[in-house]
Amino acid sequence: MTTTASISSQTYQSRQQRAAQLLAQTNIADALIVTPGATMRYFLGDEADTHERLSALIIPQSSDEQRPVHCQLITPAVDAGTLAALPGTADINIIGYTDDDHPHATVISLVQGEGHDPHHMRLAVDGHMPASHLLTLQNILGNRPQCIVAATPIVSQLTMLKDPAEITHLQTVGAAIDEVHALVPQLLQPGRTEAEVAAALHTEILNHGHTAVDFVIVGSGPNGANPHHEHSNRTLQTGEMVVVDIGGADSEGYRSDCTRTYIVGGADAARIDPEMDTMYEVLVSAQAAARQAAVPGARAKDVDDAARRVISDAGYGQFFVHRTGHGIGLSTHEEPFITSTNELVLEPGMAFSIEPGIYLPGRFGARIEDIVIISDDGHIVCNNQPRMLR
Repeated sequence: MTTTASISSQTYQSRQQRAAQLLAQTNIADALIVTPGATMRYFLGDEADTHERLSALIIPQSSDEQRPVHCQLITPAVDAGTLAALPGTADINIIGYTDDDHPHATVISLVQGEGHDPHHMRLAVDGHMPASHLLTLQNILGNRPQCIVAATPIVSQLTMLKDPAEITHLQTVGAAIDEVHALVPQLLQPGRTEAEVAAALHTEILNHGHTAVDFVIVGSGPNGANPHHEHSNRTLQTGEMVVVDIGGADSEGYRSDCTRTYIVGGADAARIDPEMDTMYEVLVSAQAAARQAAVPGARAKDVDDAARRVISDAGYGQFFVHRTGHGIGLSTHEEPFITSTNELVLEPGMAFSIEPGIYLPGRFGARIEDIVIISDDGHIVCNNQPRMLR
C-alpha cells in the first residue's frame, strides 16, 4: 500500500479558523469546547486521550478572516509535552494543570478572557465530552438554559466535507481493506470456526496498511442474518453464506469499512438453501441502484430509497432492517447518515457507506458495502473487490 502523506499543520490551523468563523456566522455559542476523541483528532492530529482528567481545546468565536484565531488547550501537565508535539498545536497556547488545580473553572476563565461575561456565556461542546465534564461546566455557569449547547451543527458541517488530503486517505485505506477481502475466500474453509477466520483477518488488516483494527464480523449461515453478529465458535459448512464486514484505521485515524458476502467452498459449491442466489441477485441490484443515486444534488434519502425500492419490490422489504449507509472519516460512523428521512443534499467531498442487506432470520443473510465519496460529477468508489458470490 502506498504511504499517505500526513495532514499538514496549516490544514489544522485552517480547520480551527473555519470553526471559529462558523461559530460567528451561526452565533450558537461564544466558544467551541472539544475534548478527546475524533473531533480533537480533526483539529489537532490526535485524539489526545488523557483518561478521566479534563483536556479541552477552546476555539473562540471569530469573524475576522485575516486575524488567526486564538485557540487554547488546557490539559494535565503530564500530557502537555506530548500534545505540544502535535501538528495542530503549532499556534495554540497550551496550559498545563496539576491535580490541585480546577481545570473546568480555568476553561470558563479563558473564554471570559476573550471578552465574554460568564453570566451570559454559551459554550458549544462536541459529542465526545463525558457527562462528568459537561455537568461540571454547566454547574459553574449556573445551569442556565442554553449555557451549554451541542456543537454538532458546527462539527458536522466541517467534517462532512472531506478535503483532498482526507479523500486520499480514504481511498488509500479503502484499497488496503480491499487487499484483505481478496484473501477471504481462501480463509473460508469448511471445518474452520468463525473465530479462527476472524483472528486471521485481524492479523491481515494490520499487515495491510492499517495501524488499528476497528471490527471484524464473520457471520456464517444463520449468524449472517444478524447484521451486527461479530464471530463465534460456529463451524463453517460448505455451501453456506458468510457475511464478512471488516474495518480499521490508518496512521492518521482515517477509517475503512467494507462488506462482502461469500460462499464456503466457492461460487460452484452446492447451496445449502436454494433461495440464496435469488435473494443475492436482488441485493446486487439494490446496491448498484443506490450507488447510481449517489450524485451531487441528490438527497441522502434518495440513495436509501433507491436501494430500499429494489428490495421491497422483490418482496424482501421487511428483511432490510437498517439504514443504507453512514458517513465515514476519522470516525467509522459519522454524518451524513443515509436514511429514509434524511433530506440532506449531497455535496462533493461527502463520504459514506452504501450497504444494503437482506437478513432471513434463522436461515442466512447478506450485505454488500462500499465507501463512496461524492465528486463534482458523480462519486468515487473506494472499494472495488468483486461483489458477486465467490
